[in-house]
Amino acid sequence: MSIGNGYETVTAFDGGTFEAYCAVPEGSGPWPGLVLFQEIFGVNDNMRGLAEKAAAAGYLALVPDMFWRIEPRFERKDESGLADGMTKVGQFDWERGGADIASTLGHLRGMPESNGRAGGVGFCFGGVLAYLFAATSRPDGQGPDAVVSYYGSGVHGLLELAGRIECPIMFHYGTLDPFIPVDQIDQVEAAMKGHPGLEFHRYDAGHAFSNWDAPSMYDQPAADEAWARTLDFFSRHLGA
Repeated sequence: MSIGNGYETVTAFDGGTFEAYCAVPEGSGPWPGLVLFQEIFGVNDNMRGLAEKAAAAGYLALVPDMFWRIEPRFERKDESGLADGMTKVGQFDWERGGADIASTLGHLRGMPESNGRAGGVGFCFGGVLAYLFAATSRPDGQGPDAVVSYYGSGVHGLLELAGRIECPIMFHYGTLDPFIPVDQIDQVEAAMKGHPGLEFHRYDAGHAFSNWDAPSMYDQPAADEAWARTLDFFSRHLGA
């Protein structure tokens, strides 16, 4: 069980503020933390539900509003919002967004419920952000302790950052993904080969197979297997 306590206010590097949905485990902490990175649909029911699942597993969970500089609280539920979400991604400032995810990590570690250990997991657009998080987020000189990326469609274009990843990292991809050809998945796996703590998984599934709010994409067997692997990975590297 978990307790959703609404939204935290995170201070950005340039002085603005943005919201992050927060879910807190029941019981007495402190707990390890997780930053969850949204799909293109924003911080919606699916992302809030994932935060609740993470909290139920013993993690202090934050889901930052990554589109806050474009449209705060942007939210779409399912495939019907695909065009709107793609428009937001096209407007997204990756440099400022990278700084915002570092600010979120610093905020998470500073929360009284946090024990200081922290990781991140992202889906689709958020899968790219999770990879960026692993490679570049170093608030106070300390990066994340473990990161999981689900079907990040732009990771293959950021492979020059692979050498900057210091923490254990796990990737989940669907081999039937129409947005990420298998050769791009192969490129990511080859670039990460030999990285300490690397775990790489492929599923007979399409894109966004973890999103239960997108019926044409959701693949429950793949989603359940990937989530079990994700929790096991975080248990080994973060505790809880």
